[in-house]
Amino acid sequence: MVAEIKQIIKRNWLWGIYAVFVAIAIGTHEGEPLFFSDGPYAVGKPIVWLILLGFLAYSLKVSLQENFFKSLGRLHPILWSRQIGLDLYLGLLIPLTIIYLNEQSLLLLVLWFIPIFIFANLATLLYIALNYDSIIAHFVS
Repeated sequence: MVAEIKQIIKRNWLWGIYAVFVAIAIGTHEGEPLFFSDGPYAVGKPIVWLILLGFLAYSLKVSLQENFFKSLGRLHPILWSRQIGLDLYLGLLIPLTIIYLNEQSLLLLVLWFIPIFIFANLATLLYIALNYDSIIAHFVS
């Protein structure tokens, strides 16, 4: 039993890092309600949270069935897999730009860069869910 728990932790240590990141992001978040919006397009905030939770649940399910790093090793030789990975990481410049424009802080951009680089859309969706009202405020006058 103990060996099985150690194996699960060894295979899923990245999820522990993600949990700590989420706890820090939520714990240090201030300025707007956490799960519901008071501003325009208020229905969007809970929808973003639901998308994040759905994507997180699916990611957890997949990680229990297959090792992330072993999968990357199998995918790396496939040229289209490399192109898709490059496309994903170039695409992450868009939310990083939004974070900078929303926060006006290089420090916060750097603090979000690492989780976004590691967790990609799981971190991006968390940022959008936490800062939904302030992001929408940039587009709605």
